[in-house]
Amino acid sequence: MAGSSSYWVESEDWHTAGEPFRIVQDIPPGFMPEVQTVNERREKIIQVENHPLDGLRKFLSHEPRGHADMYGGFISPPNDSGAHFGVLFWHKDGFSTACGHGTIALGYWAVSKGLVDAPENGAVDVVIDVPSGRVVATVAVKYGKSIHADFVNVPTYQIAKGLSVAIPSRDANVSVDLAFGGAVFASVNAAQLGLQVRPENANEFIKLQREIKASLGDKATYGSNKLYAMLFFEEENNGQEETGLIIQKSVNVYGDGQIDRSPCGSGTCGRMAILLAEGRLQGENSRLLHHSIIGTTFEAKIVTTSQSPVSDFPACVVRVRGQAFLVAQTRFFINLEDPLSPGFVLR
Repeated sequence: MAGSSSYWVESEDWHTAGEPFRIVQDIPPGFMPEVQTVNERREKIIQVENHPLDGLRKFLSHEPRGHADMYGGFISPPNDSGAHFGVLFWHKDGFSTACGHGTIALGYWAVSKGLVDAPENGAVDVVIDVPSGRVVATVAVKYGKSIHADFVNVPTYQIAKGLSVAIPSRDANVSVDLAFGGAVFASVNAAQLGLQVRPENANEFIKLQREIKASLGDKATYGSNKLYAMLFFEEENNGQEETGLIIQKSVNVYGDGQIDRSPCGSGTCGRMAILLAEGRLQGENSRLLHHSIIGTTFEAKIVTTSQSPVSDFPACVVRVRGQAFLVAQTRFFINLEDPLSPGFVLR
């Protein structure tokens, strides 16, 4: 560290299906809370006013070093020896409990850094402790190159169906489903709004997310988890008649109006849980091709099913397949004396 008011931080930036993920492995001394689990570290950071890791989050996610839709993770010790490492997920508005696209990026990153013993040809499990539990990125390697990763999430299940929610600006109501998969996700059929999932409608989806989120209020709280993200989805048939194949396109708006460029890994799990509860996923060959607002794709299949804590709905463990790519290796100067410290956002 260069002194009490400034220091350097190195990051490695990846993207998964277009969504950024900024990885910081070397945390400044004294910044990481000295508690046992990743979730306890997250709670400690949230509880302590002006925690240094929260300050670093702001520097790295706000302009001029980041932007309103930036995402990343601080590498932390695992909960125990059963995982390779832990991670604290962060974005503009705070620290999230789950992040599927980030887990996929971390799988690629761990292989590239030699943190796991990857084969020349085959697959390797990267086991990661996150605030919501223990997840896995199974990275497929061909001739020494990572070609895709399968994110295996904590159990996911629907928690509410057909909630009627007011949209004041439209003087209308919309039907909302809720699912839990490490975080609370809302699902809204975009056809109810007369909107297509296209980039030119991004600002309208941000406006609607904020309105629906405010109208939902505590209805979207599950245990200690408040609503994290909202997926506006549409059906896409594309003339395909393959049995068991569902094709959907979604825009995920998370936090306070942040647009996910990917189809959202954890949110994809939420869509799978809802489709399972609707009886649309039957048999081991059922799968979802999930497209994002920019046209990138995740493929999801159910690994196992079980009874969920919510009696009306089944639970499932979902595998989400995607690809990540290295974008940059960066050394940031964090200067607390900068008059714009810790940065700014315009949206």
